[in-house]
Amino acid sequence: MSGFVSFVGSGPGDPELLTLKAVDRLKRADAVLFDDLSSGPILTHARQGADLVSVGKRAGRPSPNQQHVSRLLVEYAEAGGRIVRLKSGDSGLFGRLEEELVALRAAGIEYEIIPGVPSAVAAAAACGIPLTRRFTARRVQFVTGHDASGDLPDDLDLTALADKTACTVVFMGKRTFPRLAQALMARGLPPETPAILAEAVGTQEQTITRTTVAALVDTLTSEVGSKPALIFYGPLAEG
Repeated sequence: MSGFVSFVGSGPGDPELLTLKAVDRLKRADAVLFDDLSSGPILTHARQGADLVSVGKRAGRPSPNQQHVSRLLVEYAEAGGRIVRLKSGDSGLFGRLEEELVALRAAGIEYEIIPGVPSAVAAAAACGIPLTRRFTARRVQFVTGHDASGDLPDDLDLTALADKTACTVVFMGKRTFPRLAQALMARGLPPETPAILAEAVGTQEQTITRTTVAALVDTLTSEVGSKPALIFYGPLAEG
């Protein structure tokens, strides 16, 4: 009999932001396949004796490809037991959840999806700001900063992303933000638009840098660094 897979959103990295349901599934898991950003203290909640398997992908580092991860997940599930696929943030936001769901469905394996605290929500909280503002930012938009090849996606709606009245959050965009920002400023986004670089949110290495779009372009052009990050820009409230 095939096993059962729980896709668990681990939040941004702080184990105190795990949901009760996430902790329950970790404590009962026979195997945990985890992303890099879901490792560390979060894994202390895993059942003693459970297989802990790193399948994380990080930009610029050797990583298993998605086909390998999906195949490994199916193999563990077909061996039986309770399997946790631990993803950072919320697994439905830029987490390649869909590819793994397709693989499980094709293999006839049952699953559940347990939401986690999205990293963008946790970052806004760490910055002390709301993602929406009653009179100046009634819309929030999330966008990925790179496609499957690691480059800036060529099908982005640049007009929407240049909207200075929206709060925009760029996931995985440190390497490509200078090019994105130049395209947005060419479409009318003011260079002095407030921006925030939130790095390693929910960990002891967390840093929050308040700046402007133009200044952030200069910063990321000279040095990107290795910390995972989110970029906010738009009518951001003062922290």
